[in-house]
Amino acid sequence: MSRIIKKDSILKIIYRFFDLIVLTYIVFDFGYSINEIYKMPKLIGLLVITFALLAFNIFKFNYYKTSGRKKVALVNSVIIGFLIFVSTIVALINYSLPIIDILKLVRPILEAGLIFYFIIRLMILVRYIYEVYYNPAIVFVGSFFAIIMIGAFLLLLPNATTNGITFTDALFTSTSAVCVTGLIVVDTATEFTIIGQSIIISLIQIGGLGILTFTSFFAYFFRGSSSFKEGLNVRDFIAQDTLKDVLKTALSVVTFTISVEIIGALFIYSSINDNVEIKDKVFFSVFHSISAFCNAGFSTLTAGLSEAHLQFNYYMQWVVMLMIIFGGLGYNIIFNFYQYLKINVIEFFDRKKIHKHLSIITLNSKIVLYTTGALLIGGFVFLFLSEMNNTLLVHNTTFGKITTAAFNAVTPRTAGFNTMDFTQFSVPTLLFMIFLMWIGASPASTGGGIKTSTFALATLNIFTIARGKSRIQLFGRRISSESTSRAFAILCISLIIIGFAIIALLIFEPKGTDLLAVVFECFSAYSTVGLSLNFTPTLTEPSKYVIIVTMFIGRIGMLNLMIGMLRQINHQFYEYPKENILIN
Repeated sequence: MSRIIKKDSILKIIYRFFDLIVLTYIVFDFGYSINEIYKMPKLIGLLVITFALLAFNIFKFNYYKTSGRKKVALVNSVIIGFLIFVSTIVALINYSLPIIDILKLVRPILEAGLIFYFIIRLMILVRYIYEVYYNPAIVFVGSFFAIIMIGAFLLLLPNATTNGITFTDALFTSTSAVCVTGLIVVDTATEFTIIGQSIIISLIQIGGLGILTFTSFFAYFFRGSSSFKEGLNVRDFIAQDTLKDVLKTALSVVTFTISVEIIGALFIYSSINDNVEIKDKVFFSVFHSISAFCNAGFSTLTAGLSEAHLQFNYYMQWVVMLMIIFGGLGYNIIFNFYQYLKINVIEFFDRKKIHKHLSIITLNSKIVLYTTGALLIGGFVFLFLSEMNNTLLVHNTTFGKITTAAFNAVTPRTAGFNTMDFTQFSVPTLLFMIFLMWIGASPASTGGGIKTSTFALATLNIFTIARGKSRIQLFGRRISSESTSRAFAILCISLIIIGFAIIALLIFEPKGTDLLAVVFECFSAYSTVGLSLNFTPTLTEPSKYVIIVTMFIGRIGMLNLMIGMLRQINHQFYEYPKENILIN
């Protein structure tokens, strides 16, 4: 028995050694430029690492007895073996070229394999951490903090930027990306290289879905099952009421997200196919598709979608709008609506399969859909009327005016894209946009804000109290008092955090700073929107850290952090005497 334990310990040490070697190679390969004379040894090193990983995983497959470990080793072996096979085919096709040119051709293939291998190993490490740690809320918050710090250090790599970047700016950019905000202190288009932009979009994808969702995806992919603790950690992030099929839902979330982003990228590419101003159209399409679905608002263009060659591309704006709405609705809403359509289609073709007379669309879905619809339509009407004689005058067609008004009603809902300079909007429009930013997207979505359901419950509770009722009743259902209390807690916390952020910025910024710009910035940061009145690049060093903290709290939710820190495990089986408080 001790012999087996010793062998397992040795294998774990070798595992970690390989992880360190792979990480070191990836960082130096992408992060640093090396002299020409070292390129050949580096390519040979890549081959050695790849074949060593293949041999080690084959050995593990034969050594391990448990099916879970054997499956991981098998998947790793198949992936690495396939990449080596493809590289061999490429090398044979180009056998007449010098050896260094052949190695340069197979290099991207093998590098992709190493990156994917390291991601799998990272997910396994994260899974191990939240399996041994019992507090889901703290693990959730900690995972975001860890990804932000890793992202900041990656953005500090020489090859990630054109002229270097300070740690504060790297941390700000990383936080903005992971929290899918979109506020930038340095120009993403000019200050970051293609490697830096790739790091940013990767952080956006991880932040939009959550690192726990990714780890659950790999867990289900490898093992086809989950542990109780894994379910607890993932349940809150994807808004599952029960632990049943939590990991399966995480798998569906990742699959659905990637599928929608691929479709969105194809449509964006078709909308810019004839645009000569955009050089790398494939990267542009993928970047903006992920950024739109994750409600991030980052762009590879200096002026974003307000660039002269994109401002009147209404086709692309409608694609981006749909991506933002899909990402902001929430996965449980989309899956619930898909279930509704699926059942109705089945019943249409097979009259024998009639479901019981129960509501398929949940109360949560109805509240989110009605609230989202009201905000989108109301926002469009308000912006169209308020800006008809202002910013909409630059559009010559009615369709262009409608598209612009619709886009600017959608983008404050935590997306952050802009088709014009927001300083040109009238004050009433900006105040209304602050209101839209504050509400934000829906629960379990890629967006931020207090959420549509929170706003709906708070509004419904006002009318309920005014009618003298003690419970909110809607669509034949009674909403629990716990949901109402949580909604008001979130609402109050948001205003407190934003208020403190506004005061802090007014202290740290020079005298005479525009109050509206500060308020707009703080609401945008907390709701992870990313819109700004050109104020972000002028922030002082202390103000940047205020916005960093505000973005982080807005993304993870202060209530989640407080629950993780203050919630007591033991139940209270007694009550104190009740006494009413005078409230006018």
